Amino acid sequence: MTDVKLNGLDKLYATVAARKGADPKSSYTASLYSKGSAKIAQKVGEEAVELAIAAALEDREEVISESADLLYHLSVLWANAGIDPADIYDRLSKREGQSGLEEKAARNANGEVE
Repeated sequence: MTDVKLNGLDKLYATVAARKGADPKSSYTASLYSKGSAKIAQKVGEEAVELAIAAALEDREEVISESADLLYHLSVLWANAGIDPADIYDRLSKREGQSGLEEKAARNANGEVE
C-alpha cells in the first residue's frame, strides 16, 4: 500500500494496523488488540447496532458518526485477523455484475461461493 495513494479506508486501516503490538497504554487501538478477537468482535457488533438505530431514527449526523465508528472497529478486526482491505475489495469485485440473489444462491453451506 505504500506506493499507491490511499483512500480514506486504506489510510484508516494502515493507521490501526500500525498500532498492532503497541503498548496498550499508548492508544485505544492497541488496547483493543490486547483484549483479543472476542472483544474486537463485540465492539464491531455494538457499533453496527448503534448505526442501525441511528438509521432507523433517520438521524443523518448519527449515521455519519456511527458509520465512522463501525469502519474504525471493522478495520481493527480486519488487521487483527490478518485481512487487508484489498482482500475485501477483491471479493466485492468478483461479485460485480451479479445479483445479490444469484450470489447468495451460489454459496455453499459454509457461506463460501463455489
